[in-house]
Amino acid sequence: MKKIPVFAAVVILILMGCGPKNRLNVDVSAVIMPGIIIHRYDLDLFRIDRSDLRQQLEKLKPEYRFFLGTDLGDPGRLNEMKSYLENPRNIDFAAAVAKKYPDLRKIEQDLTEAFRHYRYYYPQAQIPRVYSYISGGDYEYPVQFADTVMLIGLDNYLGKNFTGYTSDQLPEYRLERTSPDHIVPDCMRVFANFTTPTPLSGNTLLDRMVEAGKRLYFIDAMIPGIDDRFKVGYSPAQYEWIRKNEAHVWAAIIENRMLYATGGQTIRIFMADGPFTAEFSGVSPARMGEWIGWQIVKKYMANHHEVTLSQLMGETDSQKILTLSKYKPQKQTQ
Repeated sequence: MKKIPVFAAVVILILMGCGPKNRLNVDVSAVIMPGIIIHRYDLDLFRIDRSDLRQQLEKLKPEYRFFLGTDLGDPGRLNEMKSYLENPRNIDFAAAVAKKYPDLRKIEQDLTEAFRHYRYYYPQAQIPRVYSYISGGDYEYPVQFADTVMLIGLDNYLGKNFTGYTSDQLPEYRLERTSPDHIVPDCMRVFANFTTPTPLSGNTLLDRMVEAGKRLYFIDAMIPGIDDRFKVGYSPAQYEWIRKNEAHVWAAIIENRMLYATGGQTIRIFMADGPFTAEFSGVSPARMGEWIGWQIVKKYMANHHEVTLSQLMGETDSQKILTLSKYKPQKQTQ
């Protein structure tokens, strides 16, 4: 075997080390777009003088037309707003938000970077106008997107020790998702659903897993530097469990011939949210199908650099993605 000179070997190693290890670590510095500003409807609304409600709302209307676009002279509408503002629970949530989030500069910076990545992949896309508001504990939809507007319910991100969550009996697995670290991933998750709402090719477990995996890969592309557990919404223990047991879960799916199952029970086991997956372990996470689908999609994209993000999101053939991914997780030593 011909020896490689030491100097040449060092150069090769350096070049290999400088090569792209992750195709999602892209340079977005040339992408031109204004910084994201989060309009603080939550703060401005709860600061108004409620004794002069209509006039105070009229003053806010130009900036917050999305919320206040209706006829403010309507007594029914005013009564609804009065009830909302005088609800003790909403008042407590708003006060906690004002204390925890006196400004949103860090979140604005992170969102700006996320949308800069979005413009990198979708140059002609429109960037939404972003508002923060008090949702009243809308835990199922902490972030919403509608009509080019993104709404962030900051009262859903007050941390697991917030007493209001205890009063609402929010389960432990949901408390894990109430930290500020989840805000931007949640924004990108919702945005993925509305950016490329491609239909499923079928209703098998594989279809569901790959579709969920595509959404998580979209989040990867928008915020590649954030820990994976925040993207998928797992606690540190859950993340460690699925990372170590990925091959075991995949083997169970294959050996029990569930990959192409369409039954509700099978779909529920792997796709439904909850504290854990009872069929596996009390410390296992729920939604393990999302994780498996994510790993399939990541392998597929790593093996096929010619496939763009837009093409991936538009691809409806889940079997094609699985086959070309050559996905075969290896068992890890515990």
